Amino acid sequence: MSVPPGNRHVTVVTPWYPTQMWPFRGAFVQTMVEATAPGCDSMTVIHGDRWSARVSDAEDAAITEAHLALLPRSKQTSPTAGGATLNYLPVPMPVGGDFAYVAKRHAATLNAAFGGAPIDAAVVHVHEALPSGWAVLDNLRPETRLFITEHASFLEQLLDEPEAREMYDKVLDRCEHLFVVGDGTRDVLLKALPRHAAKVSLVANPINFGLPRPEPVTELRRWFYAGSLIPRKGVTWLLEAFAKCHAEHPELTLTIVGDGELEGELRARVEELGLQSAVTFLGSVAPEVALQLMREHDLLVHASRWESFGVTVVEAVAAGMPVLITRCGGPEETLAGIEEAAGELVAVEEGDTSLVEGYQRLRDRFPHGLDLDKAQRTLDERYGYPAVAKMHHRVWFE
Repeated sequence: MSVPPGNRHVTVVTPWYPTQMWPFRGAFVQTMVEATAPGCDSMTVIHGDRWSARVSDAEDAAITEAHLALLPRSKQTSPTAGGATLNYLPVPMPVGGDFAYVAKRHAATLNAAFGGAPIDAAVVHVHEALPSGWAVLDNLRPETRLFITEHASFLEQLLDEPEAREMYDKVLDRCEHLFVVGDGTRDVLLKALPRHAAKVSLVANPINFGLPRPEPVTELRRWFYAGSLIPRKGVTWLLEAFAKCHAEHPELTLTIVGDGELEGELRARVEELGLQSAVTFLGSVAPEVALQLMREHDLLVHASRWESFGVTVVEAVAAGMPVLITRCGGPEETLAGIEEAAGELVAVEEGDTSLVEGYQRLRDRFPHGLDLDKAQRTLDERYGYPAVAKMHHRVWFE
């Protein structure tokens, strides 16, 4: 039975969303909002933003008491993507704490913000069952339909914690459906909680294919990386691969967008290699800036160890850019059937050899061995805004 117009009010609750401090974090949630909000009567986004600090138990107790008391009078509301409204909720907590503890702090913050009242929405869609799904459980009306999108790269570690797994189980009991962005995430989830298999299915992160590139790529000269500068992303091997390719092709440049624990080490290595004029660090940038940069570069290079989806890969193809990426889980699924049309997929290995050899193969068959138009058409049908919005509206309202 379809939900009639006038009752299509949706609230999205997420621990990830772009902010001024972290403009790139949670961009995939923002695109989901931008794609789906226009088909709703209204959409409200509640962003529970974790604020961590090293404090004593006494300091934490005082901060928490004051925060929860002031929160109902200090909620910040602003417009966001797709005509939705954004409610920003800081969630202060000490550094550390297991997944269950973090979810409980999110729940306390949300409950205080609503003063114990239920969320006024026909549909609540949360990103990550913990913390966001747990946070909303006590604030749902009986008739409200709950949906979850799970994309946490740390899901296996979360479900290894007994209390967190029990909480996750309770969230799945209440939800209508849980969406995952890749088979790897689904396998991890169902290994721990197999009785919920009927509620789990794949759904893509939406990508905007409506931003044309001014000029097509004519040479694979300007390398581009966007993501966190952390070990799991393989950025150390990416830099080493670039150095070897640059030695053979001195015209190459590399632009790195993002920040993280390896930034200092990477900058030092660039100086050690004498590549200061060839490598540019831009730090974190807003999603729209990252997408514009993609349309100004020639090749996306990613050496991730594991990805649940790999949204940046699809964004790169949407921007008309070939890709050189590792077979790290998500990309094999998202690019299934069009791997050679979109670029080159290489093995995950603790070194730079596969990237260097992959780049040379890509150069040898560029441009006639690729078909970026075909790759764009195929991915638009899979992950474009209209396709993903239609899927969400169907499950939310029918």
